[in-house]
Amino acid sequence: MNTLTQLQVGESVKEIQLDPVSRIDLIKYAGASGDFNPIHTIDEEAKKAGLPGIIAHGMWTMGNLAKIFTPYFEEGFVQDYSIRFKGMVFLNDVITLKAILKESVDNILRFQVQAVNQNGNEVLKGEVLFKQY
Repeated sequence: MNTLTQLQVGESVKEIQLDPVSRIDLIKYAGASGDFNPIHTIDEEAKKAGLPGIIAHGMWTMGNLAKIFTPYFEEGFVQDYSIRFKGMVFLNDVITLKAILKESVDNILRFQVQAVNQNGNEVLKGEVLFKQY
């Protein structure tokens, strides 16, 4: 699929599989976002909070989901983005990003989006409205 214009309702945009989540990814994200909650970077602090280990920032996962639409920046832009966090993302998880076209009205494309881990567990789901030029 080279353009979103060619996509039919019910069809998927090419999935993206991220590299395994690394500690350095989360440290860099903490610096970029200003979210220095230690459950995202320090094992002992995550365990004190009752977690099995550090977890990725939810917004790290959400931000990565937008990568699905970056190949289409010449066609339009993400107009709206609505997400629900469904599960935690841990170190070394391999996240796959998905989008299915649910509706096309005029120049607005409505996608169902989700991120799943290597076990097929949904960690994020939602909707993206993509406005074509």
